[in-house]
Amino acid sequence: MAGGSVVVVYTTIASVAPEYPAITMKLSHLTTRIMHPQQVAEVSPQLRALLQLADPHWDLISIYLFRSDLLLLEQNGIPVACLVLQDLGDREYEIKNIAVRADLQGNGLGSRLLREAIRRATAAGARTLLIRTGNSSIGQLYLYQKTGFRIRQIDTDFFIRNYPEPIWENGIRCRDRITLTMDL
Repeated sequence: MAGGSVVVVYTTIASVAPEYPAITMKLSHLTTRIMHPQQVAEVSPQLRALLQLADPHWDLISIYLFRSDLLLLEQNGIPVACLVLQDLGDREYEIKNIAVRADLQGNGLGSRLLREAIRRATAAGARTLLIRTGNSSIGQLYLYQKTGFRIRQIDTDFFIRNYPEPIWENGIRCRDRITLTMDL
């Protein structure tokens, strides 16, 4: 598997999710690892839980995960943030999933992954990068627009039609899928 760069990120951890082992009070030596579709043979419980922070429907994740590149930020081999980037063809790429462990959000890890995805898509010759999220994902909509994405489309009732259980986030029912794009 591909190696990666090391960066030191300092943060205070308020709580640790029960599915993860305890980590130190400072996040140090986060390793970036890129996995291509042929390298994503099996998914650890920690990675699965991380991916499901962004998309609770594992059946949908398993379809796009094995057709995409996976960018991981890990500490001591444990994934703490990830991004799934898929080449859609015709010089268009999509960020299918981006997740940062809940207790580490707000420390720039999502922004770091977004910048790397933009860099990779640009280097591959992409014209357009798109990302989709729900109407209830207030923090994500802020981050994506701050990064330079623009709202292009709203698919009304997408999550009601395609997900078996209601999704609630920030006290809002997730109903509509919002597509944002960035011209590269």
